[in-house]
Order: sequence, then structure tokens, then C-alpha cells
Amino acid sequence: MKNQKPTTAVALHYDGKEAPRITAQGTGELAEQIIALAKEHGIPLQEDAALVSLLSKLDLGDEIPQALYMAIAEIIAFTYILNGKIPEGFEPSPEQTEL
Repeated sequence: MKNQKPTTAVALHYDGKEAPRITAQGTGELAEQIIALAKEHGIPLQEDAALVSLLSKLDLGDEIPQALYMAIAEIIAFTYILNGKIPEGFEPSPEQTEL
């Protein structure tokens, strides 16, 4: 039997005014519940073990650190596009226009 690490999940909230905040986090069964709720509510999921590892070190309610702004901004922009919204000032790169 393969020894698997438990699933870890981190949820963020972004209001457009302040840095995104940690709104839920957990491992194992709690992580599975967070993921199930996100799917149930149509919230896009991003799988990135390194990013989750960094975010899971924060406490509930914490703003994400400035060092992660760019990584999180790219995810937020992508979710806007998935929902048919274009972020203000967004200019797609040539690679993105081929999608």
C-alpha cells in the first residue's frame, strides 16, 4: 500500500480592496470538505502543492504575504477569465490570445 500524504486545502477571499485573506484551511477530511464545498458552489480550484504549502503556514484571517501577490494575482485573473470577466487593464499576451 502506498503511503500518501493527506490532502491539504486552503481557501482565500479577495474583496478587491485589500490583500486576499485565508478563509479556510485544513488537511485530511477537513480539506476534503473544503474542496467539496468549493465544487458545490462552483468555486474554481487550483492545484499547486508548493503554493498550498506556503499558504497553509498562515493563520485563518491572515492576509497573504506580499511575496505571494503575483502568484495569487495570476490565479484570480484566471478565475475572472473563466467566469467571462476581463479584469480592468488586462492585456492578454500573444500566447493567451491563442487559447
